[in-house]
Amino acid sequence: MATITDPVAPLLRLLWLASPALPIGAFSYSEGLESAVEHGLVRDDASAADWLEQQLGLLARGDLAAIAHGIAAWRANDETALRELALWLRVTRDGAEARLQSEQMGQSLLVWLRAQPMATPAQLALLAECCGGHAPPHAFVMALALAAIDVPIEQALQAQVFGWAENQVQAALKAVPLGQTAGQRVLTRLAARIPAAVAEALATPPARRQLFAPRLSILAARHETQYSRLFRS
Repeated sequence: MATITDPVAPLLRLLWLASPALPIGAFSYSEGLESAVEHGLVRDDASAADWLEQQLGLLARGDLAAIAHGIAAWRANDETALRELALWLRVTRDGAEARLQSEQMGQSLLVWLRAQPMATPAQLALLAECCGGHAPPHAFVMALALAAIDVPIEQALQAQVFGWAENQVQAALKAVPLGQTAGQRVLTRLAARIPAAVAEALATPPARRQLFAPRLSILAARHETQYSRLFRS
C-alpha cells in the first residue's frame, strides 16, 4: 500500500481518531440508549452498563469486525474486499437513524481525513469509487484512516472501542441521567470487556459479520417520533 509520511506519532493519531472530540458528530448519537431510557429499560448505572455491554457485543461482531477487515483490505489494496465491505456497511443499516449516523459521520470523517497527511489520492479515489455515489459509511472511512497508522490492528480496534465507550457513557450521563462517578463505574465495566470484544472482532470472518438486533431496531424506529429527544439516535 502506498503511504504518506505523517509527522504525527502513531499513538497520537490513535488517540486523535478515538477522541469523542473528533469533529464528526459522534456526541449527537446515543445509538438507542435514549430510547431505552424512555421505555424504562435503562434506569441507573447498573442497567446502563448492562445495556452498553450488550451494545459492545453487537459492535464486536458487526462494525468492529468490519473495521478490522477494512484495515487489512486497505493495507493490502484488496479492491474486491473493499467493494464488498462498503456494500455490506450500507445495506446493513436497517433504519433511518442508523443510516443517518453512518453516512453523516462517514462524510464528516472523510472531510477531516482529506485535510490530514494520511491517505493517498489514489486511496481517496478508490474510496469514492467503492461507495458508488453514496455517502461513505463511517466504518469504511475509519478503516482507511486506521490503515494509514503504523500500529497492529488489535491496538487500533482497542482505541476505537474505548472512544466509543467514552461517547456512550457521556450520552448516559445526560439521558439517564447519571453522575460522573456513576459514569466511571459504567466505563470501568466496559473497559474490562474491551479486550474480549476486540478478540471476537478479529476472529470474526467476513461471512460471519452480522448486526441482527430486532429489539434495538424497534427502539430506534420509536425514537424517530419520540416526543422529547436530546440525541439523533
